[in-house]
Amino acid sequence: PNKIGEYAELGNVTRDSAKADEEEFIKVIEGRAKENAGKLKFVDINKAEKEIEVKEVVTLSKVIEGLKEKFPGLVHMRIPVCNSAAPLETDFDILVKTLIGTNINTPVIINDQVGLSRATTGCVAACLFKEFQISASFEGLVETVPGVNLDLLKMDRYKMDPNKDALFRGEFEVIKELVAELKDEGAKNECDKVIDKNGPAKTGGT
Repeated sequence: PNKIGEYAELGNVTRDSAKADEEEFIKVIEGRAKENAGKLKFVDINKAEKEIEVKEVVTLSKVIEGLKEKFPGLVHMRIPVCNSAAPLETDFDILVKTLIGTNINTPVIINDQVGLSRATTGCVAACLFKEFQISASFEGLVETVPGVNLDLLKMDRYKMDPNKDALFRGEFEVIKELVAELKDEGAKNECDKVIDKNGPAKTGGT
């Protein structure tokens, strides 16, 4: 009972079904508050039971709609991802399709309920997309401006810390086999850099 939903598989959950569930859930919350003299019991992220007075209940969708009025260019995309299993390929497709067409300097804000595995995975995917955008911009500059040195444009001097544990260096057998097959470690180095940048400061994260 103390791990309800912690390792649950989502199944065929979509953005639309999540919004429909959200609308239904707010009715449940309002009903519970009404039955409890305007107060609501809940469990916070640290699993501590608390009770608050309910003055207003607003869905996440309505909060975002309010932000869009203040920030007209804001685009919100909800991607239901399981907390304890690998994201689906369609989850990455949704993220990429949302980012396609954005400017290279467009800020991307990623948030999840806990802020651990899912948010980090989303940040890594978004950063990789930004890396592709930057590379494409550099290549376009080199092709259109005579005499531009691509190596001078690349300010990134990332190097993997050789003292890291093999697990944190991403040296999994399947990755080793893939790199050997491709005969190029460039893609892995790019992923290592982005993953480290999204980690804690002690591992080079920002």
